[in-house]
Amino acid sequence: MARGRIVAALRRRFEAEGFVEVEAAALQVSPGNETHLHAFATELQGADGRATRLYLHTSPEFACKKLLAAGETRIFDFARVFRNRERSALHHPEFTLLEWYRAGAGYEALMEDCGTVLRVAAEAVGATRFAWRGRSADAAAAPERVSVAEAFLRHAGIDLMATLPAGAGDPPDPAPLAAAAEGIGIRTAADDTWSDVFSRILSDRVEPHLGIGRATILRDYPASEAALARRKPADPRLAERFELYVAGVELANAFGELTDPEEQRRRFEADMDEKMRIHGERYPIDEDFLAALARMPPAAGIALGLDRLVMVAAGAPRIEDVVWTPVAEEGTCP
Repeated sequence: MARGRIVAALRRRFEAEGFVEVEAAALQVSPGNETHLHAFATELQGADGRATRLYLHTSPEFACKKLLAAGETRIFDFARVFRNRERSALHHPEFTLLEWYRAGAGYEALMEDCGTVLRVAAEAVGATRFAWRGRSADAAAAPERVSVAEAFLRHAGIDLMATLPAGAGDPPDPAPLAAAAEGIGIRTAADDTWSDVFSRILSDRVEPHLGIGRATILRDYPASEAALARRKPADPRLAERFELYVAGVELANAFGELTDPEEQRRRFEADMDEKMRIHGERYPIDEDFLAALARMPPAAGIALGLDRLVMVAAGAPRIEDVVWTPVAEEGTCP
């Protein structure tokens, strides 16, 4: 019952702040263009028998940004989303993302929202602490804010900024970061990209320390790790992206939204080239989405895993403990 109470409380809160609830269609021409996300594909059969390839979306992001371009200013969506090849205590092939967007706002406004969302969820179920597998965080404490560079220095002893190129558009050389990783006992491979090494250090040495005692907002990612975010004006090597962690669990991913369609196309094409190299597949680019970006106002948006929020609020060990009807495990279907 915790899930229903949290959803109802969050819906009331967003509506009280003038947000409009929307419902993005799950069937899309592109499921998203992130390198390591895998989608479910299907076919739309026309009346003439012709088949059109469609995908179940991995996020309502593209649809929500089209609505911003059409004139909406504050929107939220409890969206059912689908991701293939994902199954663990923290992952489920079908789950719910709570996404919300603010036109004319910076990503700092979303950081304030995160504190409110956590407080509302805790109050809805009478929780004083969030917990997951022996880790916990004070539900009433405001999230700490720490940059990715600060977190790498604090928890891994690595000067991340020294491994980034001086030019904003230059790809980072993986060698310096790989050497730093090897120096702290993290194995690397000859064909690792800078992003590969970055992700390995983040997951192995940094993330286990986040959201312990109180929630953590990990902010200002390297631009190469934020395909849909705009660059920071003060340092274009970095992007306006943050993630929210609670009790060691990543709950949300947020952006100061990129609105340059040509830059977005370049990033999508680069990510799909990398997807083809690693996974042997690529997804189409949503041309309507790119056209909408040209009309979209400055905005900030965030995707929060509702199931994970309920899980840490209820102290449940697995995401399936808070899903009404979990998808059958592999090999258990009749």
